[in-house]
Parts: sequence; structure tokens; C-alpha cells
Amino acid sequence: MPVQKFAPMTKDFPTFDCDAHVTEPPWIWERAKDWLTRDELEALKTTIWFDAESKQLIVNGVPGSGIGSQLIGGRRGRIHAISFAGPGLKHDIQRALYVRNLHPETALTAEQADYLDHKGSYKPRERLRDMDIQGIDQVMIIPTDIDTYPWLQNALGAKAMCKAYNEWAHDYCQEDPERLYFAAMLPMQDPKYAAQEVYRVADKGCRVGLVRPVDAMGNYPLQPKYEQVWRAMEETGVVYGMHPFPAFGSLKPAGYAEQYSGAELVARTIISAGLPHSFLTNVQNFQAEAALWVTMVLMSGFFERHPRIRAAVFEASSTWLSFLLDRCDKFYKLYRNERELAPLKRLPSETFFAHCVTGFEGDEAPPSRLPEFYKDILAWSSDVYHHDGDDVWRALETMRACDLPASYQSKFLGENARQLYHIEAPQTFIRARVTEIERPDWWPTEEEVRRALEPEAALLRPPRERGRQPHGNGRAVAGDRA
Repeated sequence: MPVQKFAPMTKDFPTFDCDAHVTEPPWIWERAKDWLTRDELEALKTTIWFDAESKQLIVNGVPGSGIGSQLIGGRRGRIHAISFAGPGLKHDIQRALYVRNLHPETALTAEQADYLDHKGSYKPRERLRDMDIQGIDQVMIIPTDIDTYPWLQNALGAKAMCKAYNEWAHDYCQEDPERLYFAAMLPMQDPKYAAQEVYRVADKGCRVGLVRPVDAMGNYPLQPKYEQVWRAMEETGVVYGMHPFPAFGSLKPAGYAEQYSGAELVARTIISAGLPHSFLTNVQNFQAEAALWVTMVLMSGFFERHPRIRAAVFEASSTWLSFLLDRCDKFYKLYRNERELAPLKRLPSETFFAHCVTGFEGDEAPPSRLPEFYKDILAWSSDVYHHDGDDVWRALETMRACDLPASYQSKFLGENARQLYHIEAPQTFIRARVTEIERPDWWPTEEEVRRALEPEAALLRPPRERGRQPHGNGRAVAGDRA
């Protein structure tokens, strides 16, 4: 049996993952009747429903919506990117499996696909085992189908979906309440419902309410109708969790063209320009939405009107932030006498430092080179189990390569997040890396990984040009190049 090996590493502080994901399993809908009123359940059925027979998510009557969070388990030839990045599934290993899966003769079997569909994304006990390997002591879980829920057109149905998800997520975290925490979905389609949900989840110990930077119909948080939501957050201490909205607009009502989110415009540009890749949607979409929100709340005086709100900027990296805050300060100084809004009491950057924390990912080196700027506002996110996710040990490798002092490592990887969420450090924590993981016989060899990393490995070629065929267990051999 192959053994995947890792270099020994240790840490002497507990970590907190401020942004990791769960995939919403079918039993959220199967058990919805246990959590919802009759009217809420009926609204859920006509608004967003997972049909168990066809295995499709039906949103606003449109089947096949969402990104497949509910399709748990393995199917032949399918790599589920949103539950792929489990322990040891480094990006080079992922690449090798994707290359192998390009051709029918080497495509993943159902058993192999099931092995790679990490059950921790919807089962808490399995997640805790994965966290032990990944060096993650505590985690804030966030739903995966977050590009779908803002499009729900029925406000009562949106309320029902948020309530059903939040109840499931709360139950998930009861497996170990000292390690597992959930960020609540809020039905911003109706601010009254959203405020009610803030109070309801706060009573369950929830620390974070998820809010889009701009909702599907172009509503921004500055609109007066949302004031009751912000009051609820101030009164409960629930953190304003701003997660970008990587919208493609596929569920936008027909004929609606009044307002686009920044991410939707980026996506439309990529499509209309005919770019041969889509990685920009994973970069510019998230950063564009986050930068828009940061600029908007800082320059408008949002936090001065709501001084008790704390906020977290999720899944947008953080390297862009220092430049943006510098520009906000500069433009406020230049044009403050021309403002039609009330004067700010302090510079935008000072407001951000007082109210906000921003997430960063483990392979992001610039924050480690600017520790004095980021010292109190940086919180690590793994983005597990999504394909670009990674573990604590990867983040530590990046920080130590930048010679970041241990005191900053501890802040960035745990202390800042716990301080924001008012969460105590765990009594015990992971100190040493697991250095060996036993793998099945079909696991990629070092040679297969090396060849898969070559640019031409992902090019499809006719069978007659591929050389020798692979062995029956699916492992590519010399001469076989996808």
C-alpha cells in the first residue's frame, strides 16, 4: 500500500480556520420538516428544493441549479472539486488525478471517486479526523452553494432555506462545540426575516451572519431598509461576515438588467471576450466584490453609524488591501471638502483596523512580509474542502520562508480570529504534523505527478498517439501522456 509522506513540522499554538466549507447534503431537505413551520416548508418546496429522485437542485423552478453541493459520494469519471482538497490532497496530486481522468481508459472508478469525495464536508466526525491531520484546531464552516441562495425570489422560501441550513449546521457543530463553529445564512431578501434570523442563531451561540457585498438584485448594504439587520448585529454581537458573491447571473429573473454585481460583470467580460480559461473568475470576481464592499462601507461612514459592528472579509485574499486602504485615505483627504456625505470622524484605514478582519490563504506570502500592517486584521482561511484549499502546515511553510516571527504566526493563524469571534482557545491542540498517510494502490506515483505537471499533459490527443496503455488499476505508466 503506498504511503504519502510529509516533512515533520511542529507548532506551539492553537489554530483557527476562519473560512472553510461544508457541502450541503440532501438530508437538509429531507429533515426540513423537523425545523420549519408548515408555511415555511411549502415555501421551501417551491423556492429551492433538492429532488432526491433526479438528484437535481431546483431553484425558482429551474432544475439543475447550483454547483452540485448535494451530489455527495462518488461517480465514475467525476472529480468533485468542492470536496476534493482533503488531507494531503496537494495541488500537484490533484493535477495528476485530473490528467488521469481526461481519458475513459484511465478515468476514476466510482470507488476511487468516492474516496476523493471527502466525507468531512458533510459529516462532522470525519471532518474532525481530517482537521487533526491538517493541523486545524478550530474552524468556522461556511456553505458552498453561496452563489445560489441570493437569487431566491420568494422571501419566505429564502427564510426557510436559511433556517433549514442553519439548523443543520448547528447540529453539525455539536459533534465538538469547542472546535466546530458555523456562520449563519441570512435571508436578506426580506430584512425583517434577516434580523429575526440574526437573533435566532445568536441564541444558539452563532458568531457570524453571512451577508453578500451586494445581493443578486443589486441592493447594497447602505440602503435604509437594512438598518434593522445592522441593529440586530450590534445588539447580539454577531459578526458581519462579508463573503463575496461570484455571480454568473444564470438565475437572474428574465428581463432584469438594472444592476450588476462587480463579479457578474467580470464573468460577463470573460465570457464575451472568449478567454480560453476561467481562472479569473476565481481571482478577480472575489477581489472585485470585496474591494467594492470595503470602499463602500469605509467611505460612506457605515461603521460610524454602527460603531458596535465587527466585520470579517472572507475568501478574497488580502494582498490588495494595503493598496486599497492607502487609496481610500488619499482620496478622502483630497476630496473631503467636496463630499455630500457627512465628514468621516477618522481615516478609512483607521476605521478598517478598528472594525474589520480580512482572511488570507496559506500560499499568500505578502502579508508575512508586511506584519506591522496586518498584525491585528489578518485571519487564516483554508478554503477546505474546495479544490484550492490547503492546510495549516502549508501556511506555516510560507510564513517561515518569509522569516515571520512566531508571535505573528500565532496571531494570523488563530488569535485574531478568536478575538473577533469571542471564542476561547481549545484546552488541547495539535502540536505535530502527521507525516505519513496510507493510500490505496491506485494513488499517483511521483513519476505520474511529475509528468502531469508538464503543460502538455492536459492536452487531449487521439488514442493512437498516447503510447502504451495504462495498467488496469488506472495508474498511468511510461509512454502514456494525456
